[in-house]
Amino acid sequence: MATPTSTAKQVTYCGVCSLPPEYCEFGPTLDKCKKWLQEKHSELFHKLYSQIELVEKLANTSLEEKPNEVEDKKKAKEAAKIERELQKKMTSKVIITRIARNKRKCVTSVYGLQNFDIDLKKAAKSFATKFACGSSVVKNNQGNDEIVVQGDVSDDLFDFILETWKDVPEDNIELTEDKKSKK
Repeated sequence: MATPTSTAKQVTYCGVCSLPPEYCEFGPTLDKCKKWLQEKHSELFHKLYSQIELVEKLANTSLEEKPNEVEDKKKAKEAAKIERELQKKMTSKVIITRIARNKRKCVTSVYGLQNFDIDLKKAAKSFATKFACGSSVVKNNQGNDEIVVQGDVSDDLFDFILETWKDVPEDNIELTEDKKSKK
């Protein structure tokens, strides 16, 4: 059986950072690596770090052409879109409403969390777990999603939202109370 003839390439690794010497410049210990390379492998050191070699490498490199105006416009549009979304988040309100049902029963409604990129189903689940009550995502009269939590937990809910989601500013949370009118 014939064995294939292959030549294995010998790779030198730095004794300081254990990278190949070509990559030592990307590590944190470049000065120590240069010193080690000069002592142990002087020919490789001169190949990588001599002034003549650096000048030749620099002469062979060229700058790319300026980016097209179309790409600049796309980047500007993306930046403007991100800015608009940030402004929308800063002007959005999270409204926590305590709604009285019959006699001493009440529910707490949370509207506006979706404007801060919060998954409403996960938020409802965390509310139910935290306050040991029922919580669900429902559509309100305007057709928008809101979270309804059983019980009067509006003050605790205010604090819990601030603790859990740091990107919701305290100034953007409103506490309101809605009393059911008697028939």
